[in-house]
Amino acid sequence: MPEYKERCFGQRIQTDVISLSYAAIPGVCPSTAEIILNVERAAQEGAHRAGGVERELALYLAHGIDHLAGHEDDTPSRRRTMRRRETAWLDAAPAAYAGLVAS
Repeated sequence: MPEYKERCFGQRIQTDVISLSYAAIPGVCPSTAEIILNVERAAQEGAHRAGGVERELALYLAHGIDHLAGHEDDTPSRRRTMRRRETAWLDAAPAAYAGLVAS
């Protein structure tokens, strides 16, 4: 993940998720996006957190979507705001991530 983050953003650091958005090319394709989840990190972190690996992966996905929506976590206040929103999303739809990894 650090190598991938460096190629995308010029920062060689460990991360849980990378969100990338691509502008539309008129007449060729609509705007698109991709979210890369650090599954290895989710397994490590989820092993000792409530909800386990499944919820940790769902949290990473929610975090990636939050970034694609334009939100940043570059300050402690913004990080807390994002985490509250992401946790609220997961709490509102627990069945959405149930069995995510169990398949």
